Amino acid sequence: MTDTRIGVDVGGTFTDVTLLVDDDLITAKVPTTNDQSVGVIEGVHKACATAGIEPAAVDAFSHAMTVSVNALLERDGADTALVTTAGFRDVLEIGRQARPSLYDLDAEKPPTLVPRRRRFEIDERATPAGIESAVDDDAVRELAAEIDATDAESVAVCLLHAYASPENERRVAAILRETLDVPVSASHEVLPEFREFERTATTAAEAYVTPGIDGYLGRLLDESRETGLPDPRIMKSNGGVADVDTVRENAVTTVLSGPAAGVVGAAASVEGDGIASVEGDGIETEANDDTAAAEGVVTFDMGGTSSDVSLVRDGSAARTAETEIDGIPVRTPMVDVDTVGAGGGSIAWTDAGGALRVGPESAGADPGPACYGNGGTRPTVTDANVVLGYIGPDAALGGELSLDVDAAHDALDRLAEAAGLADATAAARGVYRVANATMTRAIRSVTVERGHDPRRFGLVAFGGAGPMHAAALAESLGVSRVIVPGPAGVLSAYGLLAADESHDAVRTVRLPLDGDRPSRDVAAAGDEVYDELVDRVLEDASAPEAARVERAADCRYVGQSFELTVPVDGFDPKTVAARFQDAHERAYGYRLDAPVEAVNLRVSATVDVDSPTVTHTGGSGDATVGARTATFPGAGAVETTVYDRDGLAVGERIEGPAVLEQAESTTVVPPSWAGSIRRNGALVLDRAASDGGVDDVARGTEAGR
Repeated sequence: MTDTRIGVDVGGTFTDVTLLVDDDLITAKVPTTNDQSVGVIEGVHKACATAGIEPAAVDAFSHAMTVSVNALLERDGADTALVTTAGFRDVLEIGRQARPSLYDLDAEKPPTLVPRRRRFEIDERATPAGIESAVDDDAVRELAAEIDATDAESVAVCLLHAYASPENERRVAAILRETLDVPVSASHEVLPEFREFERTATTAAEAYVTPGIDGYLGRLLDESRETGLPDPRIMKSNGGVADVDTVRENAVTTVLSGPAAGVVGAAASVEGDGIASVEGDGIETEANDDTAAAEGVVTFDMGGTSSDVSLVRDGSAARTAETEIDGIPVRTPMVDVDTVGAGGGSIAWTDAGGALRVGPESAGADPGPACYGNGGTRPTVTDANVVLGYIGPDAALGGELSLDVDAAHDALDRLAEAAGLADATAAARGVYRVANATMTRAIRSVTVERGHDPRRFGLVAFGGAGPMHAAALAESLGVSRVIVPGPAGVLSAYGLLAADESHDAVRTVRLPLDGDRPSRDVAAAGDEVYDELVDRVLEDASAPEAARVERAADCRYVGQSFELTVPVDGFDPKTVAARFQDAHERAYGYRLDAPVEAVNLRVSATVDVDSPTVTHTGGSGDATVGARTATFPGAGAVETTVYDRDGLAVGERIEGPAVLEQAESTTVVPPSWAGSIRRNGALVLDRAASDGGVDDVARGTEAGR
């Protein structure tokens, strides 16, 4: 039986498509459209035409999008109203004490999603123990009329302590839904956790993006059915997919849809013939394979505007419960991704002191880098890569854009003059180094700053620009192995083919794990909440009988401000406390003789999907397409062999310096690096070991494990 799946990821410039027909992978790119659903269907048709099949032959359709995050970043979401407890109208404005720039006296907070004129108060009072003052139904109806007069397109309801005692909030939401013809988001449904500001901000974000998500998914669903495609499954921030109806009910769970898909794709790319099984694939390598795979991989996704990094250990992506998007805290389970403003389109400039800087401003897609030939004149990282010889004059970026090499040189010449550098090449070297320094800091933030030695990780590079910078980043971090997946330029779309279905639920409980309260009562209370959460996630699952249920608890020492999440099997207080103590010691190096409490209980349900099996089919002839001069750090300008990456055979060894070109991305192999193609199409690069160098340190560490 044919296994045919399609994954479509929408980016800022291009919409990426991967189509799997059994073990054959077809990729495609089309320009992203204003209505993203139009570009999605165009991409589907393009990939299906290449494969010689009709869209109706597709068995599964998964999709990652940027609708919600774009709404938050560009502040073009719905006109939203907020209903809250009397006296708490300005929680969104007040926020937390933390300042984004501690010593900047002129620092300004970004505007709130809900202006003060659309923030409404209602008399009621709830406590964690129950309702002290019930809401008045007539007062809610009067409030509904006031909201209606503002032409609000969506409403967020967040009442004090509704995470524990939701009766008042439930009643307010019900009346507003009866009275108003707009979506109503209630905090006890969106985020039943304590911490008033984060809960209010997340509920407001949910209401802000819901109309846009609802309209977009409605159009996509109609167009998919008209095309003959199955109903799409949507990538959520947690790295799992869900059906359209589930996502519509909690739109804020899609804010990191695209980056999450990329991390899932990176994790899938190191399975099978990738880094995880190099010893068994019949291909020799000079590097120590066990060292490279000792801990896991760092994922590095460099696109046009930004770079995203994350960590994958034991085949699973690191996860977190909160992120911040342009000053807006969003609490929802998500893949832990760190983003920096350094991408191919990041603009290079000089500051008041004449120092060279890169980003965070981007040239975007229009006009784009100078080399795009669309009227852009400011130098970007992509222009620097053209001047350095990494991107050739005949390259077609994304298979769509031809290059204007002279425009790139002109832009870098102007930058060189402003920075006091000798010529365009010197400026390009500087831009390359500064951009790499920014991305190196991001990788250190997910490794060194969290207690992980990057030398014990491989680096998976993807995105249109990631493979051009990966080896240089690895050098600076002491990483000895780089993996560039076959579909590196469309890896987020590839990740959609491998994404499991996943659902999450959380509840604040604040139960003591030791002390005077009888542990039997605490255990019963914890088990009761877990049972409710399990029922909730299984209700959302497409195949409850096949779902894998996992439990976790957010714990802390009594009096601490923040929690650690620890996996648990059930709610035995002593066992949960012991696991927290162990986790705290691993994270911070010590444990305390102090009482412990469970703050939040979490449950996830996962319906596993078989990872795609891809076989590389290239290598029918000589993949060499020529040579050109390229400039490398420490080596200068050297003659560099250029290969058609798709034409390389399985097991074929590539010695640096080399440039590997393909439609969606370009890989740079510096001198002292070499690698080979694996059966799944992944290029595994190893750095030559040096006496007493990083490789020896890593091998010694591995031997001592």
